[in-house]
Amino acid sequence: MSRPPDAAGAPIESKAQLIEDLESACTPREHWLIGTEHEKFAFRLSDHTRLPYEGPDGIGEILSRLGRFGWEPIQEQGKTIALTMDGCAITLEPGGQFELSGAPLETIHQTCDEVHTHLAQVKEVGDELGVGMLGIGFDPSWRRDQVSWMPKGRYAIMNRWMQEKGNLGLDMMLRTCTVQTNLDFVDEADMVEKYRISLALQPVATALFANSPFEEGKPSGFLSLRSNVWTDTDPDRCGMLPFVFEEGYGFERHVDYILDVPMYFVYRNGIYHDVAGKSFRDFMAGKLEGFEGEIPHMGDWTDHMTTNFPEVRLKKFLEMRGTDGGPWRSLCALPAYWVGLLYDADAQTAAWDMIKDWTVEEQAKMRDDVPRQGLAAPFRGGRVQDLAKQSLAIANSGLKRRARLDSAGNDESGFLDPLRAIAESGLTPAEELLEAYATRWGGTVDPVYQELRY
Repeated sequence: MSRPPDAAGAPIESKAQLIEDLESACTPREHWLIGTEHEKFAFRLSDHTRLPYEGPDGIGEILSRLGRFGWEPIQEQGKTIALTMDGCAITLEPGGQFELSGAPLETIHQTCDEVHTHLAQVKEVGDELGVGMLGIGFDPSWRRDQVSWMPKGRYAIMNRWMQEKGNLGLDMMLRTCTVQTNLDFVDEADMVEKYRISLALQPVATALFANSPFEEGKPSGFLSLRSNVWTDTDPDRCGMLPFVFEEGYGFERHVDYILDVPMYFVYRNGIYHDVAGKSFRDFMAGKLEGFEGEIPHMGDWTDHMTTNFPEVRLKKFLEMRGTDGGPWRSLCALPAYWVGLLYDADAQTAAWDMIKDWTVEEQAKMRDDVPRQGLAAPFRGGRVQDLAKQSLAIANSGLKRRARLDSAGNDESGFLDPLRAIAESGLTPAEELLEAYATRWGGTVDPVYQELRY
């Protein structure tokens, strides 16, 4: 999610302020919440083309019509680029990918209710305009040059810089969709253990949710093309972060990492100023080119933290970033997977025991193999499928012990059912799409727009 900062905040006079800012996120267990974010592609039902911002059926019109449900607009340079209501936000990725950043909630049941409400609202508006929303991890049909850019200042800066840093950054911006989960931690030690578990298991989640096998109308050779895109986007701000597994890692070490991630922009008076590649440390010293004598505020730091893109991101929570967008059931299954692993003490201990002797080299190899091989990727004489089954068993037990019930008396473990079926079969959603392409779809991707439409 990205939108203009709400406030500048206090001036930053020392690194200690940045460490204290992360420490302030520590949350007692009884107050832990769950945030879920999911992106989807907006397309015309008539010809499956992606939507521009402008026009009678464009993204801007969708945002305008969603106002009937109580959403309030957020504008940039006179254009609505986001909506907000009751702790939720609807934001736009660079190619118009439509994202719901959900409110922090107590249970997966509430998350699913939130998702259901959002998708019903979007479908009502979409049906009026002849527009649909597609749940998949990579645009199955269209080239980069066939996708319109959204009118957000930061994206013009990122567009230029991405082309200097990697070959696939523009694909990341224009042609990918993800589903993510944000989770709390009780203290620094808990953050470190959660971070290590979630980084190590992120390739397993990538395999379970692999749902992006097509590019420009044909099989791409990948099961998660979206995941592969991140391997050649920008090495300064992406990846598995091996330093998280080093002795002494904690809030201060993480602040040092973020300080060394090159900047993209400085936001002042409604304008994003291009400082791509420059140093936040220089900014703190009053030596940032173009802003000499000026020091950053906490709003600048908050914005800068959103411009690093590792497999798991630490902000005021841990953000699980490794999975493809997908159908409704996957939007509830992802938070269930991570909550089951990390929000029950016994489950977290079991997950730590599972991964604690994995080397960073083994993790990196698994992360490299999974985009092509999915659950069949090798690991220690077995396959990622074995790790998926083991981690799902831990998550299932964790959710049952949480015992958060809906009105019918069901706990949250049922949301793992789609993942259990995938792990048992060994076939990712992407492989099912490829089978359909080769058989009943007759070698065309067009049916995906109906079968994966929300």
